[in-house]
Amino acid sequence: MAEVIIMPKLGFNMSEGKLVEWYKAEGEAVAKGEPLFSVETDKTNMDIEATGDGVVRKLFIEAGDTIPVTLPIAIVGEAEEDIEALVKESLEKLGGNASAGAEASAESSSGAQTAEPAPKSEQSGSYDYDIAVIGGGPGGYVAAIKAAQMGKKTVIIEKEHVGGTCLNVGCIPTKALLKSAEALKEVKECGSFGVIGVDVSKAALDLETVQKRKQTIIGQLVGGVQGLLKKNGAVLESGEGVLEDPHTIKVGGKTITAENVIIATGSEAKSLPIPVDPAMPVLTSTEMLNISEAPESMAVIGGGVIGIEFAYFLASIGVKVTVIEFLDRILPMVDAELTAQVTENLREMGIEIHTGAKVTEITAEGVRFERGGTQSEVNCQQVLMAVGRAPSLAGIDPEKLGLKTERGAIVTDKTLKTSVPGIYAIGDVNGKAMLAHTASAEAIVAVETICGEKAEMDYDKIPSAIYIQPEIASIGLTEEQAKAKYGEVKVGRFPMMANGKAKVEGEERGMIKVITEAKYGEIVGVHMYCIHATDMIAEASAAMKLESTAEELAMAIHPHPTVSEIMHEAMHAASCGNAIHI
Repeated sequence: MAEVIIMPKLGFNMSEGKLVEWYKAEGEAVAKGEPLFSVETDKTNMDIEATGDGVVRKLFIEAGDTIPVTLPIAIVGEAEEDIEALVKESLEKLGGNASAGAEASAESSSGAQTAEPAPKSEQSGSYDYDIAVIGGGPGGYVAAIKAAQMGKKTVIIEKEHVGGTCLNVGCIPTKALLKSAEALKEVKECGSFGVIGVDVSKAALDLETVQKRKQTIIGQLVGGVQGLLKKNGAVLESGEGVLEDPHTIKVGGKTITAENVIIATGSEAKSLPIPVDPAMPVLTSTEMLNISEAPESMAVIGGGVIGIEFAYFLASIGVKVTVIEFLDRILPMVDAELTAQVTENLREMGIEIHTGAKVTEITAEGVRFERGGTQSEVNCQQVLMAVGRAPSLAGIDPEKLGLKTERGAIVTDKTLKTSVPGIYAIGDVNGKAMLAHTASAEAIVAVETICGEKAEMDYDKIPSAIYIQPEIASIGLTEEQAKAKYGEVKVGRFPMMANGKAKVEGEERGMIKVITEAKYGEIVGVHMYCIHATDMIAEASAAMKLESTAEELAMAIHPHPTVSEIMHEAMHAASCGNAIHI
């Protein structure tokens, strides 16, 4: 039986809804649970799924239309079903809303915006746009939004998915998987919190459901970014942007000119130049995100952030995991004292870790590596190649453009200017710090520089986060780096086992470590291995931006009981020599 789809009421105070995008056109089949359309809320965009199988028979409104909640917006039914009466009834309910929506839809669209550019502004002179951004990741889309907010006529060009690697096949989807692993862990340990009457011995993850949840989250956030670009007036062009010269970009059969160009083409997964037997499935992080069935065993080549997060996830769902790392320890960017604890806890989970190991070959049975002159082999069903990422120069020919590069990355200064006037490069493509929040910060600096404001990046105070449990978060120098730079340093430590809230939470593994230079006591590094670390590192980031001393942060009153109390305890230890509660 045909079903009338209405504009949903997604919040208590929501009186009308704006349709962002139809995922199906009239005449297309839709399955139960499949996203049918996206609606803009006050916070983000939300995908609405079909409640049954059928064919989209009638669409009453178009992308960009806003109508009151509960009014009909579509009819889904069987292909040959008579829906004439439902159409008539729906149009009567819509009254003037349908025609008003049709007029509005003629002036707006969702997803790729292919409207002709607005008349040229005074700033752009003979160019189509003031600013063109190539790449729609967390650097590119932030640059486009910021540029539009500052009054610049802006176009953003994205060849695949708005949101880039981070939103689609990186930060967000990996954290969605890790959250599911965390939920499984909590279920298995619920008995220690007094939960009875539940048999948790067979608790496991349904990876199909996990994947569905992941895709829903991605869809909502991608839709949100599209909505923000449109709301701020940035034009979105779909296709690969090829930079012909400092002011000319080709997208498909279209030529776009801009006074300034911001390159934000991101990065791509690297691989090792070693023999690989085709009989062994070798996955990249992108393919790993889509697994619907867990293997019995997996070898992870690379003990960096990507490799360790996936190793943790796989081990959490019962996979036998082996990590093979070329350097002498995993997570080499993390302070060595914390890495030692992390390694011990991962091994307690059953993860086998080989460091100082050079992979020489992937065979049909597993991975061969050399360590200390000795050849070894790890047998496994699948291999994850997690040896890092390299800048992507898709559509960019540095030699032709005269762009200076080093080790495959576009060279930029602290304002993100390249060697070519009018061209800027942000995010992974400049190779400085391959983190989404770095790209976003660079985007703002680049746009403000273009607009004549004084702005510079400070690469010494960029926080990093690793989402295993307990979490890892760091900012600034490690103890080893601080000693090399300052000579004399002071270090404050505080163990999680001495924190009351950590005990309440049932997770008291880990510690916090604070490093200050000795002369003024200024904080130069903060490193945490504990629950909520990735949220709490923001306090250290703000403090270091303001050039705070350990003494000043020690005197900042922290609420009790909270995990955040470890911050001022460690600051006491660094400034006075002793923490209070240990």
